[in-house]
Amino acid sequence: MTYVHITAIKAAHARVKTGADFPRYIQEIKALGLRRYEYFVTDGNTVYYGDNGHQVQSLPIYEEKAINTMLCNSFKTYDYYSSTGQTAFLTFCQQAADAGVEKWVIDTERMVCTYLDRKGGILVEDPFHKVIMP
Repeated sequence: MTYVHITAIKAAHARVKTGADFPRYIQEIKALGLRRYEYFVTDGNTVYYGDNGHQVQSLPIYEEKAINTMLCNSFKTYDYYSSTGQTAFLTFCQQAADAGVEKWVIDTERMVCTYLDRKGGILVEDPFHKVIMP
């Protein structure tokens, strides 16, 4: 991966208004050379990974949220509403925190989003079935 500045990543992310915009975003960041990223629900900071150990980290984007230690079974419903564009991103982040999601990992190689709890346990693994790569 060539070095990708955080501003290029932020520009791609700025075009995401709801989960319905997410497939295009995945295409864009993959074209930038990003292989995966970890989004931390606690404050919205993100670590992006590319080839040869290259990584870049964003700053937090909101005040710290408490992550519920009691897992909530309704997260799959929240995920569905978000992916179909029925929930704003910050609302989804709060729902994820309430459901016990510590972070999610977007893997552009495997084309999957994995939601993890505080112990690293997989809560949901969601393939990007709607993403059509050029």
